[in-house]
Amino acid sequence: MSVSTAAATQTICAPLPVLGRDVTVPLVTGGEVTYAALDYAASAPALQRVWDDVAAYAPYYGSVHRGAGYLSQLSTDLFENARRTVAEFLGCREGDQVVFTRSTTDSLNLLAAALPADCQVFVFETEHHASLLPWRDARVTYLNAPRTHQQAVETLEKALADRDPYGPALVCVTGASNVTGELWPVRELAAAAHAHGARIVLDAAQLAPHHAVSVADLDVDWVAFSGHKLYAPFGSGVLAGRADWLTAAEPYLAGGGASRKVTRREDGGVDVEWHESAARHEAGSPNVIGAYSIASACKALTEAGFDTLVAREQHLIEKVREGLADVPEVRILSLFGDDAPRVGVISFVVEGWNSSHFAAALSAEYGIGVRDGLFCAHPLVRTLLGSDPQTQGGVRRPRGRARREVPQRHPRQLRRGHAGRARGAVRERGARTGQ
Repeated sequence: MSVSTAAATQTICAPLPVLGRDVTVPLVTGGEVTYAALDYAASAPALQRVWDDVAAYAPYYGSVHRGAGYLSQLSTDLFENARRTVAEFLGCREGDQVVFTRSTTDSLNLLAAALPADCQVFVFETEHHASLLPWRDARVTYLNAPRTHQQAVETLEKALADRDPYGPALVCVTGASNVTGELWPVRELAAAAHAHGARIVLDAAQLAPHHAVSVADLDVDWVAFSGHKLYAPFGSGVLAGRADWLTAAEPYLAGGGASRKVTRREDGGVDVEWHESAARHEAGSPNVIGAYSIASACKALTEAGFDTLVAREQHLIEKVREGLADVPEVRILSLFGDDAPRVGVISFVVEGWNSSHFAAALSAEYGIGVRDGLFCAHPLVRTLLGSDPQTQGGVRRPRGRARREVPQRHPRQLRRGHAGRARGAVRERGARTGQ
């Protein structure tokens, strides 16, 4: 059973076009301008190919694992094929499970619910809240922000070696910062974790849209990411990796689909036999469109070629950073320094500006969309700003925090002048302090 997809008629090229690239928005100064969406780090639009694939399948939508009819069988095949596509995209090992969730946040909360008894969790304060906060029922050690890759590895090694008791442990680390865009030494951190009897989960929400991710090559135990960061914003995410902890845990949600057999007992209660596959943690009717859209995005990015996409992105990063460096009022935020490898996410402060006012001005006067604030990584941003971690000083300081991302897959938009427009707007607005 199959559905004709956009790949059959679309010539693969890099960059890949996205929906909304020609949307115009009104300006307070009058007229309209093509919108420059420069915060794909928060949520990315759908690739045109993903949208076309979803539209081609939509008339054939049916229940997954719940019907004998043709559409149900086709949808079930599509859903399970999507699981296999994601496993290939992530370079999963034999025996690894791919569980479809709602998002990275949902994936990490699922893993948190599956931790074995007395498991200790180690996480750097630099993490996004999706990685920082799910471990409420575990003993958590929060590690201070490192300033080099080597310091990150050494800090983790010491914390793991000194843990008491020396029992099961999990390390959670991002692959690329959602604030600075900087890459983390995932392979080295994984080696350190395993050397000390711990496991590691990779938050790849910002990494997977920009770089190839291989569970096997990085030697991580799990990886989590969101469809809406991967140009597939249809409500699904992924947790992929080792099956043992997931199989041993109670289902994340209890209900149909997770259960294999339910029987009544003589005392009036019920006995439940749960699935041991990924379905154990996928109770309820699966989001087949969400899973299919992720698979479509995985195929599109793979076919476009990450080497080509990364090279394009690095060129754009250099151009934007050079432009911002020419603005005296701007300071780019960085944890590991200017020479650190990074993806196309740039956060900066503008002297004399409140962040929300600066972002609002870029939108209203220039049609440029950025994000401002603490980016769901409050401890990290406060550390980078040098503010009191116990207060909201990072927000109230007379500086702006406007994050803009260089869209890795959308340099066509930048060739139309969006990158130059953004640099010019920051330069012009930065010179008008706080107006």
